[in-house]
Parts: sequence; C-alpha cells; structure tokens
Amino acid sequence: MNFQYKRHTDYAQFPSRDVALIMKRIEGFNTLQDIDTILDKILEEARHLTKADAGSIFIAEDDRLLFGYVHNDSLFKKDEANEEIYVDFSVPVDHHSIVGYVASTGETIVIEDAYHLPEDSPYTFNSAYDQKSGYKTQSILAVPLHTFHGRLVGVMQLINAKDEAGKVIPFAKKTRDLIPLLANNAAVAVDRGIMNREMILRMVKMAELRDPTETGAHVQRVGAYSAEIYHQWAVRRGIDKQERSRKKDIIRLAAMLHDVGKVGIPDIILKKPDKLSGQEFDVMKWHTVYGGRLFINQTSDLDRMSMQIALNHHEKWAGGGYPGYIEDLMQSDVRMGTPKVKEEVPLSARIVSLADVFDALTSRRSYKEPWTDEKTLGIIEAESGRQFDPELVEVFFQILPVIKAIRSKYKD
Repeated sequence: MNFQYKRHTDYAQFPSRDVALIMKRIEGFNTLQDIDTILDKILEEARHLTKADAGSIFIAEDDRLLFGYVHNDSLFKKDEANEEIYVDFSVPVDHHSIVGYVASTGETIVIEDAYHLPEDSPYTFNSAYDQKSGYKTQSILAVPLHTFHGRLVGVMQLINAKDEAGKVIPFAKKTRDLIPLLANNAAVAVDRGIMNREMILRMVKMAELRDPTETGAHVQRVGAYSAEIYHQWAVRRGIDKQERSRKKDIIRLAAMLHDVGKVGIPDIILKKPDKLSGQEFDVMKWHTVYGGRLFINQTSDLDRMSMQIALNHHEKWAGGGYPGYIEDLMQSDVRMGTPKVKEEVPLSARIVSLADVFDALTSRRSYKEPWTDEKTLGIIEAESGRQFDPELVEVFFQILPVIKAIRSKYKD
C-alpha cells in the first residue's frame, strides 16, 4: 500500500520527548557551513530516525532536481570515500518520478514496495540503479524540503527501513509523521549551505575577472579533492567522526579560496598566455601573501583555515617553497622568509598543494594542453617526499576513483 501526506503535521500530538530528541539532532545542522557536509549530516540524522538503510537528497534548481548526496549502508563501506556522491545527473520536477512528484506537489510519499506500485499511481519507480548495483529497493519515504517560508529547496528520499533483525519493513507511522519536522529544519540548513557555496563562488568569480584560470569549476574540484583527501587521512589517523566532519566541512570552502590573493597581481602577469619569466614568477609568488592578508582579521575557524591555505599552499614538504616564515604579514616592506618544511606547513595547506597541482596539470591552460593521467600521476608519485607529504600521496592514490569522479562532475 502507498500513502501520500500533506505538508503540515500537528506536532502537539507527539510526546515532547520525541520532539526534543529531533530538535537536538537538528542542532548539528547549524554547526556546518558547506552544502555537501550539511547534506551528509541530514541524511545521517534522517536515516537514524527512520532506521533507513539508504537515502539520497536532490537539490531544487529551476525546474529540475539535481542529485546532491547519497548514503547506502549495504553498498558503501563505512567511513570510506565514495565516488557515488559525485555522480552528476538530474530529473525534471514533474509527476513522472517519485522525487519529481514530491517536488511538484509538496506531498510526502510513503511506499511499501517500489516494485508493486498501484496501477493508477501517477509516478513510476526507476529501477536502473538497482539493476546496475544489485541493490533491492523496497520501502521508500520521500519528503519535500521546504523552508519555513514554503520555498522548496530539495527532496529527501529514504530507502528500506529495517527492523532490529535487519529485515526490510515499511516505514513506521510514527517516524513518517515526525520526519517533516526534521525536513523543515533541514531545508533551512540546505538553503544556508547553498548560499555559503555561492558566496565563495562569487568571490572566485571576482578573481576570475583577473585570472582566467581561476574558474568556478577549478575551485570546486580543488575544494572537493581536498575534502576527500582530508577525510581519508582522518579515517586512517583514527580521528573521531564529529571532528572529522567539522574539519572536512571547513576545508572544502577554505580550499576554494586558495588563490584569492591573485587579485593583487598585475594583469600583465596574470593574463600572460605564455610561461612566466623568472622575474614575473617572483611577482606571482606574492599572491600567497596577499591571500593571507585577506584573512588577517579572523572571526571563525573558516577564516583561520583560509589564511593557512592561502599563505602556505606553495610550501613544499622538503623545503624550497614560498613564501616561508613571515613575522608580520601586514608590514609594508615584508620579505619572504625561510621556507617551511614537513609538518611546519599546516595540514590543510599540504592537502591543497597536492589537490591544486593535480588539477593544474590535468587541466587545459593557455600555455599548455592537459596532461594525461599517467603523466600526472607519475609526477605526483615522483614528488612524494619532496614537494608533497608522502602520507597524503598514499591517501590520494587510495581514493583515486573518487578524485576522478569529482573531476568528471565539475567539468570546465
């Protein structure tokens, strides 16, 4: 049997303990800033509430739903980087698909068996993913994500509720009635995460007016590479999930601002179609200092990490990078100092250094064609222990399928 629920629910009917528990879980949304980390957290909490094995979130954009994030305990290894979250596809907002129907009507849909929908059902179940992965979708709970002002920001689809024995069952009435409370608050967090990402991309767009290589696609790739490298490094190091999530949230946005200091470099150098001369390269090096200065007045962890990355992402593991140790960034006659080595370079900057070089080598530039993966990976391997932190190089190769999925999603 399949059910449809209208958007609003009277929460006075539920025990205050249940509502308080959900509100406590919702608090976690408010500590995060980047949209990907927010979506991950929303799915984690929604699946915990409903005992769902899997789930996905789609983001509303114009008349389409863009795939945003996915969880699947049966298919994905716990805590490991997963290329499936970077799949790039969308569906129209219409009555044909389940999520499209939810988006267009604003109704919550509850399905007990996806393969046995009523003949008069206006939507259909697309079994293509099941056929490809070997997964078996059965029960579905699809919920619209509306802000408190009624604006649709996306759709969350939870799949295969399970009992304590691990058997797939229909979603319980209690949880399907409570889920809209979580969904409404989740929508506000999603809206904020989208705005944060857009704000960063607007700053990048300003830099792009000066430097044609500093594109939105480039910084989104570098941000995603950096987040996934950090995630896998943190798992290897046994860093707890909460701290891992917090740092991953920040590094994705901070990494996107790694070259924002280029706004201080003259156009004749930034827009030169050929390789820079030695003198021109010396001028270009100052973008690290200019970038660091932009974040000198720090009010958040994001500011602090953005400064670390902007200032240090051209330092090298074995030394020889720039700008080196600088006592006072704001000093008018500041000079570059002794290069930093190994752990003297902040972890975030060591990660972005690797991510940025990979993207630069595999991307087209006015003075070069993109390098092949084989050539690029050979350079990265050769520079392990010289330019790059060797442990991070190991992590990079460990998650190479994820790196390639990111590159495929954020094309120039």
